[in-house]
Amino acid sequence: MIDPQVLAFTLVAALMTMSPGPDTMLVVRNALRGGGRDGLLTVAGICSGLFVHALLSALGVSAVLMYSATAFTVMKVAGACYLVWLGIRSLRAAAAGAPAPAAHGAGAAAVSRAQSFREGLLTNVLNPKVVVFYLALVPQFIGPGDAVMLKYLLLTAIHYVQGMLWLGGVALVVAQSRTVFLRPAWRRWTDAACGTILVALGLRLAVQRP
Repeated sequence: MIDPQVLAFTLVAALMTMSPGPDTMLVVRNALRGGGRDGLLTVAGICSGLFVHALLSALGVSAVLMYSATAFTVMKVAGACYLVWLGIRSLRAAAAGAPAPAAHGAGAAAVSRAQSFREGLLTNVLNPKVVVFYLALVPQFIGPGDAVMLKYLLLTAIHYVQGMLWLGGVALVVAQSRTVFLRPAWRRWTDAACGTILVALGLRLAVQRP
């Protein structure tokens, strides 16, 4: 018999996954930058971050961040600064008019696999909204008789698969349309747009109350 709590979590997590945010914008930016490889590695980093949140929440570490105003603020500012930094890099690329990489990922070698994965991982791990989700919401789908760590891993695995499918699809769609955006004028416009949105998301996160 299927656990109704698992079904309910699957729906809630799907809605969260499909909601546009920093993760989506980073995937779009990196898929435009380096093609499907960069996009999918970014997605892998983002989704791997979910297990970090699940582990910390199951161990109670996230409770410190949730209920300590100072710790939460430090993490929020760190996440905001990271998003702003990513956005500024895109804006600088747009202002410099950097030549677009060749189609089919020929220019992707300029960015290491580790960088794409790391950008995705840090964007997710430093997102306080995900901390709140895993600390405040996920426990509601864990019954009194459930093995907490195993249930956390199960729910996180569901969320991971959803993220890989949805954000992976976004990355592949964007990568397939790169030929349009590789034109210099379009490339500068998309760099500027992605950079502006990332900076705006970072500033919004910085002023957001816990």
